[in-house]
Amino acid sequence: MERRTDGIDGQGSGGIKGRPDPPLRSARSPLHDRHWAGELRSAIRCAGALLALLLLVDTAAGTLTAARAALWSGLALLLFLILFPPRVTAGEGWLTVRGLWRSHRVRTDRLVSVRTTGSAGRRLVLRDALGGRAELDPRILIANPSLWLRLDTDAQLAQASGSLHRGRATLDRLSKRVDRETALAIFKVSGMEE
Repeated sequence: MERRTDGIDGQGSGGIKGRPDPPLRSARSPLHDRHWAGELRSAIRCAGALLALLLLVDTAAGTLTAARAALWSGLALLLFLILFPPRVTAGEGWLTVRGLWRSHRVRTDRLVSVRTTGSAGRRLVLRDALGGRAELDPRILIANPSLWLRLDTDAQLAQASGSLHRGRATLDRLSKRVDRETALAIFKVSGMEE
């Protein structure tokens, strides 16, 4: 395999002959929750395992009928619907939370309020000046620092423009948590964690 370093092949400096360089992520490229696909696979596995277990037990007991199989399938489907993870995507000035049936988009550069709800299962609720509302689990932002950085940068723009009236303290708390978790991840990878 020949590596070109002079850029003569028209593929950019350092490209492999005959293959273009991989595209660089621009500041305008949308960012995605990098753990979403794994969480979706887990939801599918859990629902499938429940269905298999229920069918196995029913078959072993000799009580499996078409109606019972349909009931167990419905129960497994219900579990999948409950476990289905929302897909969070963010770009310059916007954030979208896509569920199974609906999508909620909020203009992050025009936020008017940010708050948390719930005590056991905390949710971050974002509202913009255009009436948009999006709700997501803050752990998604903690697990995806690039998504957090995009949201925080746009929230700072909203605050500078005067549209963000409520929620800077919430964002500051979340920022500290993201920083702490990121630092712990770096220490763990580098072997410095005790």
